[in-house]
Amino acid sequence: MDAEVLEKPLPKPTTEDYVGARLLESIVEAQLALEFLGRGLVRNAAGKVFQSWRALMAALLRLELDRLVQLVRTDEERKWLVNRAVPRVPTTRLVRLSQMLEKIGHVGLLANTSLALELHDYQYNGPDPDMAVSKFRDRGEAAIAVIGLVRELVRRVEDLKQRVKWSDQLENALNALKEELSKSGSQGP
Repeated sequence: MDAEVLEKPLPKPTTEDYVGARLLESIVEAQLALEFLGRGLVRNAAGKVFQSWRALMAALLRLELDRLVQLVRTDEERKWLVNRAVPRVPTTRLVRLSQMLEKIGHVGLLANTSLALELHDYQYNGPDPDMAVSKFRDRGEAAIAVIGLVRELVRRVEDLKQRVKWSDQLENALNALKEELSKSGSQGP
């Protein structure tokens, strides 16, 4: 895995390369999540898989921007989508953005975004037997959720191959992630 990918400046959200850069970021963050799981760092893995999902959301938002702009009613909402949602992907608006993407055909995105947000909470609060501040009672539950979200991410990225400018770098990163995922899935949490 090339960690430098995460340190490079992103292309402008108005360019075609933005989607590919965000997908690559998503894949690399997912690889880090699995690496952290392998080391027993479940809370760190939860944070990385959340970042991975958020990068995927950024790619989807940019890819579908023309269709999303047609969904909103006001110029203010359109400006917000273009100037804030795509480049920043605010955590506080992930649910609404997922709902919008579902409306234009990305079925099941909301449920997976909700899982990503629950893992984000787990990162900060850790396991919670009473489930007052985290939806995961123990590390094992959270680890299973991390692996499940990475699997969903891989599926969604593969579905986008024909719609984006696909590079060898993306292909190699995705193959490495799938290989790591097959190891993680067989080992269990």
